Amino acid sequence: MLKEQLANDLKDAMKAKDEIKKNAVQMVRAGVLQVEKDKKITLDDEGIIEVIAKEVKKRKDVLPDFEKAGRADLIEATQREIEILTKYLPSQLTEEELDKIVSETVSETGASSMKDMGKVMSALMPKVKGRADGKTVNELVKKHLG
Repeated sequence: MLKEQLANDLKDAMKAKDEIKKNAVQMVRAGVLQVEKDKKITLDDEGIIEVIAKEVKKRKDVLPDFEKAGRADLIEATQREIEILTKYLPSQLTEEELDKIVSETVSETGASSMKDMGKVMSALMPKVKGRADGKTVNELVKKHLG
């Protein structure tokens, strides 16, 4: 189970004195615990993957700010955290695979214009959950409906 793997990886990172890995894994474990307490549930692997995907997205979102500020140290640490966390996610879809799924979903929903964007996205996101970035999916759908 993913929860045990995170706990073991945290121990390994602490033993190896790997601060970046330790911080990334602790952040995910804290996120999982927060969701479990808020919703009064125990997350399964799928739920944990959602938390990890959110953490990766947060880090990707702050990278441009670090680049603007010229903070090479933060850029490097954040990119390393993204690499570490991505290993816990299911393999990501390639642009071609994603394009094919978007195309199929547009056909399935009968979408023909940008007005149908919500309908396509709600049908599409469960298919690519955890395997593709929502921003990329959104851009591809716009391209197909555009």
